[in-house]
Amino acid sequence: MTTTQPAPPPLGSLPPREHLCPAPTDTVLDVVVPVYNEEQDLEPCVRRLHAYLSKTFPYGFRITIADNASTDRTPEVSARLDEALPEVVSVRLEQKGRGRALRTVWSLSKAPVLAYMDVDLSTDLNALLPLVAPLISGHSDLAIGSRLARTSRVVRGPKREFISRTYNLILRGSLAARFSDAQCGFKALRADVAERLLPMVEDTGWFFDTEMLVLAERAGLRIHEVPVDWVDDPDSTVHLVRTAVDDLKGVWRVGRALATGALPLDRLARPFGDDPRDRELPGVPRGLARQLVGFCVVGAVSTLLYLVLYSLFRLGTGPQVANALGLLVSTFANTAANRRLTFGVRGRDSAVRHQAQGLVVFAIGLALTSGSLAALDAATGSPAHSTELAVLVAANLAATVLRFLLLRAWVFPERGRARAAAEAPGAAGHGAVPRTAPAGNATAATPADRTVALPAPSPSLPDSSNDLSRSA
Repeated sequence: MTTTQPAPPPLGSLPPREHLCPAPTDTVLDVVVPVYNEEQDLEPCVRRLHAYLSKTFPYGFRITIADNASTDRTPEVSARLDEALPEVVSVRLEQKGRGRALRTVWSLSKAPVLAYMDVDLSTDLNALLPLVAPLISGHSDLAIGSRLARTSRVVRGPKREFISRTYNLILRGSLAARFSDAQCGFKALRADVAERLLPMVEDTGWFFDTEMLVLAERAGLRIHEVPVDWVDDPDSTVHLVRTAVDDLKGVWRVGRALATGALPLDRLARPFGDDPRDRELPGVPRGLARQLVGFCVVGAVSTLLYLVLYSLFRLGTGPQVANALGLLVSTFANTAANRRLTFGVRGRDSAVRHQAQGLVVFAIGLALTSGSLAALDAATGSPAHSTELAVLVAANLAATVLRFLLLRAWVFPERGRARAAAEAPGAAGHGAVPRTAPAGNATAATPADRTVALPAPSPSLPDSSNDLSRSA
């Protein structure tokens, strides 16, 4: 009997998360240990990690040593561990960069759960199973260890503590990041997420995981945080100043890309219904509370901008002309801000149409404010400037409710309805396709074919040859 296999989901969307159901012999977890000139610490680290996983981890695992261009005896130690331990694989790259090593090894791995940890094992290994369990169960897309959680127990010097907390404050302020610890070398993600996320990450050095987390969070993926016990390594070779400068450059680059909508984050979106916030419930308008908050914030800033512009234009023109010019300029800014921040529309598609519809909303606001000014002038003859501003604020408040309703129902209608229709059963390549664990999982390779030499990054990966100086 001939059976037809279901078509794989397209690269442009993620399937719903489901519990992984591996066979007892499948390699479920691939732990990458990126190293550069670690001939002293590598063998104790790998043997300790291997012993721990063999004793406590309930699924098949593999440890991959990612040697990025070491110049000491690290390659020899890696090869010896590869031969001695069946679950250990040695991979050699001829270019430096922790991010480059992780992206290359993760892209080649067949395990459904991918992780990495620093070679010094500063993080207590008891946090490893809590780290990957939400990924195996289908609860989360990525998982990170956090040294800044309230229940974490951390031993490190004041300088590193200050740098770490300052850096995370910068991420929260500039990129609106909500995860608490971007730099902890203890992270994991699902392979189906990595397949779509890694090609979007440009950095090849220490900023790699921060960029990965920011993009994942902006795309709406779930990031699970695990409080960890962490002891600082006093012999760490990380150059703090150079790393901090490179990280700040990365923050600027990613922030600019997010602001311009240059990143295709929609390829990381989950199908309709995977997120309970996507479900339509009677009497509960989806996203209304979040949209109201965003609209109020944008409206407050736009009102201040409008009043400043009105005051400036009023110096050389009459109140009606100043009102029209100030309202026109602030309307363009208001529509663009609401488009991106309140209603979550990214990219440049339909931007001109949205601005044109915003001008119609502007005409309604202009009619209300101009009518209020005309009524004030008829009543008082020559009102004071402060009185004019008070009347304009009242008129704008009256127009705000109507403006929000028009933006929500006409300019930026609920895109979830179209999304639901496109991903309903019967729509090609979307939510109707069941998710399966990645094919090709197998037990660890034999020693003869486990050592891999990678002289250059894969051609399918982003070109990062210009970023060599940024790696640690």
